[in-house]
Amino acid sequence: MTKVEIYTWQFCPFCIRAKALLEKKGVNYIEHSIDGDQAAREDMAERSAGRTTVPQVFIDDKGIGGCDDLYELEQNQQLDQLLGLVN
Repeated sequence: MTKVEIYTWQFCPFCIRAKALLEKKGVNYIEHSIDGDQAAREDMAERSAGRTTVPQVFIDDKGIGGCDDLYELEQNQQLDQLLGLVN
């Protein structure tokens, strides 16, 4: 099973949009809400090669970027394969 994690802020429109795409695909994900949590924010930055914007999406511990990157993968028909939704 593919492990999907997403670092978010509660009212971030890009975070909401990224989660909506994952939910539309029926993907279970682990959400790390980093509102006011400096340690979680530092963890996210370390895992994402210094990126500090949200969301940050990880598929099987590999950072794929933010909302635009997630939708680009979808547009290029690569997301389903990364998520393990196709053989």
